[in-house]
Amino acid sequence: MVNAGGFLPKPVNYRDLLFYKKAIILYGMTYWYQDHYLIRGDRTKDQMEQAARSGKQNIVEGTADGMTSIEMEIKLLNTARGSLLELLEDYEDQLRSRRLEQWDKEHPRYDKMVQYCYRHHDLRDFTPFYKKWTIEEFCNVALTLLHQADRGMLSYLKKVERTFLEEGGIKEKMAAARRNVRGY
Repeated sequence: MVNAGGFLPKPVNYRDLLFYKKAIILYGMTYWYQDHYLIRGDRTKDQMEQAARSGKQNIVEGTADGMTSIEMEIKLLNTARGSLLELLEDYEDQLRSRRLEQWDKEHPRYDKMVQYCYRHHDLRDFTPFYKKWTIEEFCNVALTLLHQADRGMLSYLKKVERTFLEEGGIKEKMAAARRNVRGY
């Protein structure tokens, strides 16, 4: 959407994006998880924290860069996706290496967990459970949030694509705005 009389789109408030909110939760959960369940010196510890941080930070940078470059927005959001998918793989590895179950639709607690994650978008909704959850529960909640964040990012990227196809990029908008000001 172009601002009236100009060519810059309305800035996206990344803090309102549900996939960003999920990324915040995932960063907090991952920081706590690696601090409590991984041993010092384990390379996975830093990898998980950096993947969670990178996912969150690239959403911020990508949506900011989207003001002037749809290409950079897409690239950075896809980098964020890649980081969060890396984190997803780490949580799956945590379950596999400990011979714990990755819950699927057949698990009796699966639907309730998915609904809780779907309805809650604030880190404070999850922190009270950290010490109560088993490693299996913790990892399955993280995986659910990661899948939800990924679906949200894919949907947002499709929206960015549609906007580009309908409205064009910044150079087209700049040229049109300049022609409009000059009365062409």
